[in-house]
Amino acid sequence: MTTSPQRPLKAPLAMTVAIAIMSTSGLATADSTGDSTGDIEARLAELEQRINDAEQRARAAERRAAEAEQAMAVQRRTNETDQPARVTAQTEDLEERLAAVERQASGEEGFSFNAYARSGLLIGEGGKSIDGGPYLTPAGSVGGAVGRLGNEPDTYVETVLNYKTRYDNGAKAHYRTMIADGVETSNDWTSDESSLNVRQVYVELSDLPSFTGAFENSAIWAGKRFDRDNFDIHWLDSDFIFLAGTGAGIYDVQLTDDWKANFSVYGRSYSEYPTEDSDTGGDTDNLTFTMNNYVGNWQWMVSALSAADNEERAMDTGATAADSGFHTMLAYHGDSFFGLADGSFKAAVLHGRGLGAETKVIGGDGNLTDDATSTRLGLYGTTYLAPKWRLAPAVLAEVSEDRYAEGDEYSWATFNARLANELTANFEMQYELSYQWMDLDPGSTGNAVEGSYRKFTIAPTFKPEVGGFWKRPEIRLFASWSDWDEELNDFSDEDALGSAGFTGGEWAFGVQSEIWF
Repeated sequence: MTTSPQRPLKAPLAMTVAIAIMSTSGLATADSTGDSTGDIEARLAELEQRINDAEQRARAAERRAAEAEQAMAVQRRTNETDQPARVTAQTEDLEERLAAVERQASGEEGFSFNAYARSGLLIGEGGKSIDGGPYLTPAGSVGGAVGRLGNEPDTYVETVLNYKTRYDNGAKAHYRTMIADGVETSNDWTSDESSLNVRQVYVELSDLPSFTGAFENSAIWAGKRFDRDNFDIHWLDSDFIFLAGTGAGIYDVQLTDDWKANFSVYGRSYSEYPTEDSDTGGDTDNLTFTMNNYVGNWQWMVSALSAADNEERAMDTGATAADSGFHTMLAYHGDSFFGLADGSFKAAVLHGRGLGAETKVIGGDGNLTDDATSTRLGLYGTTYLAPKWRLAPAVLAEVSEDRYAEGDEYSWATFNARLANELTANFEMQYELSYQWMDLDPGSTGNAVEGSYRKFTIAPTFKPEVGGFWKRPEIRLFASWSDWDEELNDFSDEDALGSAGFTGGEWAFGVQSEIWF
C-alpha cells in the first residue's frame, strides 16, 4: 500500500514565526516606553499553539487519506474477484472511446476538408493582362502543355468535403463532394464569369466483412468521381492519365499474390452535337470499361470505349465520327531518380484508337474519327542535386493521325525542367525552363505550321517551410520571358499566338499563391 508523503508544515510555520518576531521587534523598538517584552512572549505562545493545532490537523488528514486508499484497494480487489463482468465492460467501453478518438484524430473517421487553389496576376510589358496558361500554344489544342510557372492568369479552386465512418462490424464508408470554380478575371465579384461545378460526389465502401478471397481488401464505389489512381506532371498541369465521369467500380482485387486489379465503368455525355438528320442536335453517352492492373512498380491499363450512335455526328471535315475505341497504358512508378540517385520518377507510354485516341482524358472527346490513332510518352522525376538544390525534369510528347480529319497529323514534344535553390528556412529561388517543338497539320480545318516555343521563368518564392517539391502553400513573385517562331502565329485565328500585341519575345510579370492540403 502506498502512503501519502508527510506534508512540510513546520518550515513554513517557522518562517511565519520569524516574520512575526521581526515585525514585533520593530514595533518594540519604535515604542521603547511600553512593556514590549511581555507582548512578544504572549504572541509567541499564541503562534506555538497554532503550530501544534496545524500539525494535529495535518496528521489527521494523512490518516484519513491512508484509510481512503486502503478502502479503494479493497474495493479494487473485490471488483476483480466478485464483479469481473462489470469491470471488463467498463474497461472495454473506455478502450472503445479511446479508439474512436484516435480514429477521429488520424482522419480515419469523421469530417475532413481538403483543398487545392491557385490565384494570381499575369501582367505584360504594357501593364495589362496578357494571354497565358499551360496550353496557350497551337499544340495545346491537342494536349501539348508547356511549363506553368509564371504562366497562369487564372484563379482556380477545388474544395473537397469528406465524411468517413467506421461501423461496429469493421466496414468503412467514405463520402466525398468536390466543388470547383475557375475564372480568369481579377475582379472580386465574378458570378457572371464563374464556372462553379460539382466535380465529384460519390460513396466508397471498404473493409466489408462479407468480402472474402480475392475481394477481402477491395473497395467498391459509385457516383461521380476522379479515378483514385490518376497521376500527373504537376509542373506542366497535365495528367498522364485522367479517368473520370459518373459510374461505379471496385479497387484492389487481389488476383494473385503479386497482382492487383481495379475494374470500373465511367460514363461521359456527348450532347447537342450537330447531325445531318436533326435540327436539335444529337445526344449520347460514352461508356469506358477499364481494367487497371498493378504488379510491383508496373501498371498496365486497358480500356474499351463505346458511344452508341456517335457516328451520326456531322463532322465539318467529312470524316466519320468514332462510336467505339480502345486505349491502353503501360506505366512504371519508380522509387528512385531513374536509378541514378535518391528521389522518384514516373514514366508511361499510352496508345489509343477511335474514341481512345484522346490519350489523356479517356472518353473526353467525341469528335475523334473512327480511324484516329494517338501515341503519347510521358515521364518526370524529382531529386536533389545538392543539399539545397532540387531538380524536376519532365518530358511529354505525342503523335496522332486522322484525329479530326482524314490525313491530319499532329506531332509535338515538350521538354521542361523546374529547379529550386533553398536559401533560407522560408525562402527559395525557383527557375523553370520549357521548350516545345510542334509540327501540326490539321488538314482542311486550319493552317499547317512547324516551329518551337521557349519560356524561362525566375520566381522568388516564400513558404512556411522549404524542402521538397510538394510542400505548400507558396507565394511567388515571377518574371517570365517567352518567345516562339513566327510561323506559329498563323495556325489559327482563335488561339493566343499571333493576336494583337502577342507575336513573340514577350515579358510577363506577376504574383501567385498556390496551396493544397
